[in-house]
Amino acid sequence: MKTSKHNPKTKFIFITGGVLSSLGKGLAAASIGALLESRGLTITLQKLDPYINVDPGTMNPFQHGEVYVTDDGAETDLDLGHYERYTGAKLGQKHNYTSGRIYYSVITKERQGKYLGGTVQVIPHITDEIKKAINQLDGDADVAIVEIGGTIGDIESLPFLEAIRQFRLDVGRENTIYIHVTWVPYLKAAGEVKTKPTQHSVKELRAIGIQPDILLCRTETQLSLELKSKISLFCNVPTDAVITAQDVESIYEVPLRFHEEGLDKKILELLNVWTGAPRIEPWQELVRKIKNPSHRVLIGIIGKYVDLKESYKSLHEALVHGGVANDAQVELRYVHAEELEEKSAAELLSGCHGILVPGGFGSRGVKGKIKGITYARENKIPFFGICLGMQLAVVEFARTAGMKDANSNEFTADTKHPVIYLMKEWFDHRTNKKQVRDESSEMGGTLRLGSYPCKLHKNTFAYEAYGQDEINERHRHRYEFNGEFRDKLVKNGLIISGVSPDDTLVEIVELKDHPWFLGCQFHPEFQSSPMRPHPLFRNFIRAGLEFSRKS
Repeated sequence: MKTSKHNPKTKFIFITGGVLSSLGKGLAAASIGALLESRGLTITLQKLDPYINVDPGTMNPFQHGEVYVTDDGAETDLDLGHYERYTGAKLGQKHNYTSGRIYYSVITKERQGKYLGGTVQVIPHITDEIKKAINQLDGDADVAIVEIGGTIGDIESLPFLEAIRQFRLDVGRENTIYIHVTWVPYLKAAGEVKTKPTQHSVKELRAIGIQPDILLCRTETQLSLELKSKISLFCNVPTDAVITAQDVESIYEVPLRFHEEGLDKKILELLNVWTGAPRIEPWQELVRKIKNPSHRVLIGIIGKYVDLKESYKSLHEALVHGGVANDAQVELRYVHAEELEEKSAAELLSGCHGILVPGGFGSRGVKGKIKGITYARENKIPFFGICLGMQLAVVEFARTAGMKDANSNEFTADTKHPVIYLMKEWFDHRTNKKQVRDESSEMGGTLRLGSYPCKLHKNTFAYEAYGQDEINERHRHRYEFNGEFRDKLVKNGLIISGVSPDDTLVEIVELKDHPWFLGCQFHPEFQSSPMRPHPLFRNFIRAGLEFSRKS
């Protein structure tokens, strides 16, 4: 079996996780990226997920959390959202691979006879395909950070771990480091911090041929030098490479805590890279603003996935960013759309200074969302509708404009007023091709995905926020505003403030005689970061603060 020994232009950091899930590998990867960028290095990131789905696009948010969308239309793991929020990296299709995508590629090649009739096996064919995916990053940046999903011991992740074990042999020890995120629990009954879970996790990792270079120990308290020395001894890792990953109030503190622990310095030492001192002042200022806000605003979010906050991860963070831009603490009240169908809007939304209806699919909870939109419109409460939220705002407005049965074809096929419908043909401004779709298309194939341009009209909330004539925003939706009803809706007071360059697709709608009422077809939360709050979230929170002062 031959190896592909080569000298890469890029240094590689591989991040694995042990003991249990949800230890924060994604935040760790993003924070490391932020620290390396603060030292002047260019970075890129990749997530390798062990599940068999080709991508998370058709997965229930309750199982996997948010589906994050990149500029090029990739439906990816939510960790890519962390990567883009913490760093300047722009990610896409090649930055998220699943077992399903890897196996699909190998099986396709086998069917095409690419393996010349040979027996196709996990080693070398699957592992070679994984290494090929990783090698795509070579030359894109100074450092590539590759996160392996799942937990050490999961059967699904074994091919990925074997691939990164081989990768070090291919490119050399000086070009790769392994960072293992593990758990060091505090047992109240014993009054002790226990290192045994970490020892067993590292033992299992070493059994498959990977010796971690750095340990990130997730813990509630700061690890003493004595505990670090113990972990060092049993895990064969230098004491200065045992890093405390302590719980923090704000996730944006993580880069600062890692820097205090010397993580970035240790990484550079192991990779034999020299840089100047890190510029961490922006992160210090950000944390100061988050922890010491001058104002407070309460935002009600009406959704159907509110039982799992990970379903709205980017949305949650974008609202925090909007608060940072206004020196305000943003408190969130998640309201279940189905509960709103049964109870009064005043009961569930009373005291909110702004109301937001996010994206989603399916008819469940739609009546509750429309009820919340009516409450915001009638009571002049700042309203922000995103994707489905924008579509339902159009439906709600159309009903007030005399179209009593107005609806989306997604929910009612025989309405006389399908103000939202499935556009069978449309021109794709990203690919410069005509797209055709219908109800029989594959579920993912009917979606408009990725970044598209939008022209803004002046003297609107949208133009006031962006301050420019044309923008590009990321989409993930199937149904569109029906142009057949455009003139009638505008005549009755609907403002169309953003359209596609050819004026065929409505992207942003607003209402007259309202302090701030805006719905957008795209997902602005995917382009918000703590250092660059999205203008729509910034202005929505500003409107909420103004409302709070008057109420």
